Parts: sequence; C-alpha cells; structure tokens
Amino acid sequence: MNGASGEGRLTLEDLKEKMANFAKERDWDQFHSPRNLLLALWKDEVPRGLPNWEEQEKLHLGEELSDVLLYLVRLSDNCGIDLCKAVLRKLELNAIKYPIGLCKGSSKKHNQIKTSPETTATVAGAAADATTSTTSNDMYDLFD
Repeated sequence: MNGASGEGRLTLEDLKEKMANFAKERDWDQFHSPRNLLLALWKDEVPRGLPNWEEQEKLHLGEELSDVLLYLVRLSDNCGIDLCKAVLRKLELNAIKYPIGLCKGSSKKHNQIKTSPETTATVAGAAADATTSTTSNDMYDLFD
C-alpha cells in the first residue's frame, strides 16, 4: 500500500487520514468512542516467541499487530492527540528519566535508579512541560 507521501512510505498522518476516511465511509464514527476503540485493542494473547510458526500463523500475527496500530491511530485521532508529537516528547522524557550511564542493562524503574539532584530536577521540569500540552500526563505514564 502506497502512502500519500509517495515511494511506498506511509506516514502516521497518511494512516490517520486513511483510517478516518475508512470509518466515515462505513458510518463507523458512531461506534468509535475512545472507550470502544480501547476495548477493541484487547485480543487473545500471542505466545511468546515464534518458534516453529508456520508462515500463515506469522501472517495472522501481523494482521493482529496491524489491528493494534490501526486502532491506536484511530483512537489518537478521535481524542485529538498528535501521536507523532506525543511519541517524540515521550522519547525525550524517557531519555532524561533513564540516562544510559545509569540504566544500561537494567530493568529498574526511573524511581529505583540513583540519580543526581540535577537529573531529578531536569526530569521534573520536562514532565511539567509535557503536562502543559493538550494531553493528560497520565498518557505519558503508560510505558515509563
């Protein structure tokens, strides 16, 4: 599938537009409340790893993962969230919360690692900046 940006590349903006048109053409906006879109994400669990998977099973998993991405793009559009900006902001916040020198090879949460007072102040300031956006700060706590 070619995106509007050409050369076989599909941007999130292209995907958002395609999903909005897809839903509009089918009169599905009435069913696409944020709650319904979130509930649609929860499917059966996929076993960890892909050992001995047949090609058809891998294709099916790709379809399920695609559903997750499509619902996420639709949900973000429905809620007025600029997903690209939110992702970039989240990456910046996580880079501050999880400095390489302190976190490399560790699965500890940011509040379990030893940071300097400067790092703590930087994280607090960055988090405060993020909350001034149109999104809830809770959105940024999902994967930190």
